[in-house]
Amino acid sequence: MSDPRERIRRLRDERRAVLLAHYYQRQDVQAVADHVGDSLGLAQRAAMTPAQVIVFCGVRFMAETAAVLCPDKTVLLPDPAAGCPMADMATARAVQQWKRDHPDGIVVAYVNSTAAVKAQSDICCTSANATTVVRSLPEDFPMLFVPDRNLGHYVRRRTGRRMDLWRGWCPTHERMLPEHVSQARRSHPQAAVVVHPECRPAVVDMADAVASTSGILAYCESSEQREFIVGTENGFMDVLRRRCPDKVFYPASPFADCPNMKRITLEKIVASLEGLSPVVAVPHAQAAAARRPLERMLALGREPVRERVKG
Repeated sequence: MSDPRERIRRLRDERRAVLLAHYYQRQDVQAVADHVGDSLGLAQRAAMTPAQVIVFCGVRFMAETAAVLCPDKTVLLPDPAAGCPMADMATARAVQQWKRDHPDGIVVAYVNSTAAVKAQSDICCTSANATTVVRSLPEDFPMLFVPDRNLGHYVRRRTGRRMDLWRGWCPTHERMLPEHVSQARRSHPQAAVVVHPECRPAVVDMADAVASTSGILAYCESSEQREFIVGTENGFMDVLRRRCPDKVFYPASPFADCPNMKRITLEKIVASLEGLSPVVAVPHAQAAAARRPLERMLALGREPVRERVKG
């Protein structure tokens, strides 16, 4: 059998395709991708790509976002079973009910949500710009943050804004416990702790810095520290070690793995490009409604990493 990497390169050119891969993907998948990034960066890439076909190496809500932003392009998800449990914890019907109960309310949808939920929202955000988004909104209106309660809690504390928080969570980050971080600190006392805001509040409180996936990378690249305890999906350790070969990285927890992100393989990418399937499509009316909050998000920038002030 021929090398799947060569077949992907050939098919990509034939199909006029672009491959987008999230930082949590397998390393061999990242190696063949045209762009690797976090949710915000990949959404921006999808919005401006000239390619006719987008192969999204991530999970379903990411492919849906690309389909919403690029209605004239074909969006492929190599494994249709690659889903996000947190995104599935929120439903459009339940968000509609909150809006009926709060007719003046504002709905902020984390990009880790379905297109149907985005379509019921006023603005989207990612972990890289969530506090920037919330601070941009008018005060004294009821606000719902959906679906991640941990990111919402972090944003609420950063901004001082009152918000109702959906009872959703990322299973990967939720499995990271304070005792795991404490053990890592005991084992590596010289290391700085940097975590994702999807972590539990108790874990966030233990960190020296809190940032999105791309923010964690930027922090580690620029920091004078040589050792880091990292609180996010453990596959990201490979990215950090590759980008910062002179530094040492330790996972904050041995259990922070996302099996859904690892469902995409080189062989599935080949099959997807060969058959131009499975296609991720969003109904026209729903896509039009979801596009507005996404475009409002993309008009805003990222925010700086939040570091703990040491006294």
